[in-house]
Amino acid sequence: MTDHDSTTPGPDDGTGSSGGDATRAGSIVIIGAGPAGLTAAYELSRLGITSTVLEADDVVGGISRTVQRDGWRFDIGGHRFFTKVGRVEAFWHEILDDDEFLLRPRSSRIYYKGKFYDYPIKPLNALRNLGPAEAVRCVASYLWVRVRPPKDMSTLEGYVAANYGWRLYEHFFKTYSEKVWGVPPSEIGADWGAQRIKGMSLWQAVWEPVRTRLFGRRDRKKQVTSLIEQFQYPKYGPGMMWERCRDLVEAAGTKVIMRTPVTAIRHRDGRAVAVVAESDGVTTEYPADHVISSMPFSQLLKAMDPPVPPEVQAAADDLRFRDFLSIALVVPADRVPWQDNWIYIHAPEVKTMRVQNFGSWSPYMVRDGRNVLGLEYTVEEGDEWWSAPDEELIERGKRELEQLGLVNARDVEAGYVVRMPKAYPVYDDAYQRNVAVLRAWLEENAPNVHPVGRNGMHRYNNQDHSMYTAMLTVENIVKGTDHDIWAVNVEDEYHEEGPVRDDPSPTPRGTGRDAPVLPRKR
Repeated sequence: MTDHDSTTPGPDDGTGSSGGDATRAGSIVIIGAGPAGLTAAYELSRLGITSTVLEADDVVGGISRTVQRDGWRFDIGGHRFFTKVGRVEAFWHEILDDDEFLLRPRSSRIYYKGKFYDYPIKPLNALRNLGPAEAVRCVASYLWVRVRPPKDMSTLEGYVAANYGWRLYEHFFKTYSEKVWGVPPSEIGADWGAQRIKGMSLWQAVWEPVRTRLFGRRDRKKQVTSLIEQFQYPKYGPGMMWERCRDLVEAAGTKVIMRTPVTAIRHRDGRAVAVVAESDGVTTEYPADHVISSMPFSQLLKAMDPPVPPEVQAAADDLRFRDFLSIALVVPADRVPWQDNWIYIHAPEVKTMRVQNFGSWSPYMVRDGRNVLGLEYTVEEGDEWWSAPDEELIERGKRELEQLGLVNARDVEAGYVVRMPKAYPVYDDAYQRNVAVLRAWLEENAPNVHPVGRNGMHRYNNQDHSMYTAMLTVENIVKGTDHDIWAVNVEDEYHEEGPVRDDPSPTPRGTGRDAPVLPRKR
């Protein structure tokens, strides 16, 4: 929190004491204390450069925070610490000691009609659980699409149906996609699904075990790469990483100012010159030679002073997000018999899309023979779920758990609600054009404003991608490099497939994550 009044200059100019590199950087203001913002602050501190971090919330970590309520700890979603980027891996272990990480098994399944199904989908397991009659129907459905493939395989629906058949698509893909993105898979682009089930089909899944049994080995050229089987996790949750990172950068002289939303970015003569923020009704102006921003890309452009032209304003207004709601319920540990990190809920009769099992993430997250389950919902800010009182949402969550047959409502001992606005950037069929408009304006009118991270770039980044964009941005500012941070993120291979990259080179490469392209709401 700052006690400056509106006429007081901002904090120190951030030049640090490291000589030439620091002189080039000048004063740096970082907007947001999530993974991208704090990574930028830490990378600067390595070089002896202090900065000022402005955070609108009262908790660091953004969506990677760990919430604490009445001694319970729970996350906003699940955060597996796995990366292909060697620099990010090294960063994690520089912030936290090795003994502060747990090595956890990767375990997540689908819950459908009272049974657990392997995830990613293993057709043989699915067919066994569905029973002989439905298994025959599913196989027949698959054979039918071999004869009569879907007419439109440019959509997620068509792509999945072509690889699994219509019945397995209905069972395991349709409902969950609709819950997450708010539109049917027939209106979602196929690329996202192709990345996740690349090279897999019902035929291959059934034929590969037969081939192995008959011939003793698999055809390596056709074998689908396995997903990771274990991952790291901070013992007290991902927020532990960012709380420690905050402490380290503050100890190095950087100021992290909480509950201070940014209201304007002042620019003139082709550069940003200051960031204006408000705390407790007091407005403060922070002079800046560079601004590193992880605030939503659209809000960044709308905060420009003088304002951006109407066509840029329209592009900013046109970028959309999905908001996130989590209901954490405390239950006796013996009432939760499954060990999965989370389970996907494919039941159309409830709104819950996923249930986190925080005792399985880490025993340090729970206590007293109790567990905490996190029920997750994607919503729209202002809708009836978002706006409902916490007590009502907790009761809804309890009823849905009981309706699913997972936990009796009477066994729930306490509940908490966390709302996270703008959690998921929406990739609709206009977003690339809109992002391009915003980027072009920034590059011409304020090239010293550097968007980073998930919301900052309107990119569906993982935590490690967000961190990597911040690392490369710091190098661009301080060392004069020309890394294209917009090249960070997407490759053909899914995030959890393939080797970790030990090469610490900052050269941008894909790190394996994408999101579906959605239709515009008319």
